[in-house]
Amino acid sequence: MNIITKEIKATYSFHKFAETFLMEKGAKFIGLDHQVDTYFNTNYGRLKLREGNIESNLIHYKRPEIKNIKSSEVLLYKVINDPGGLKNVLAESNGIKCIVDKKRKIFFIKNVKFHLDEVEHLGLFIEIEAIGEKGVDNENDLFEQCQYYMDELKISEENLVNKSYSDLIIEKNNIG
Repeated sequence: MNIITKEIKATYSFHKFAETFLMEKGAKFIGLDHQVDTYFNTNYGRLKLREGNIESNLIHYKRPEIKNIKSSEVLLYKVINDPGGLKNVLAESNGIKCIVDKKRKIFFIKNVKFHLDEVEHLGLFIEIEAIGEKGVDNENDLFEQCQYYMDELKISEENLVNKSYSDLIIEKNNIG
């Protein structure tokens, strides 16, 4: 699947406020997913295997490292059988860059996905992803959706994060 998103990530300790807001807006609660993301070395973009109870995907993505609403191009492959075997092949061929362990509450309002994350060794975060199909959806509409929910959830610009969880963990642990 080839998708494009407008998205933000921010440090955010108001998960109860966000949950109440989302439920009042009619969000569909997908569930609480314990996810382990294994990032692999790659020459461009990022490559990770997500192993979770709800979501198990091989994900390759490219996005700028800016502290604002940003675009991502994502290639997503749903892993149905043997994610451990796939992880072994990728680890052997590419090497493991970093592992991110998190608990994630997942909500949807139409095409907008919300993550309330508790990331081991990093803390509490929120992610908002306005999701569209590359070449079909208007990127300005996706941007406006993301901005609307940032405003409604009172996400301040100083809390925006311009890096992936993997980069934050690498920096924190002085890896690489």
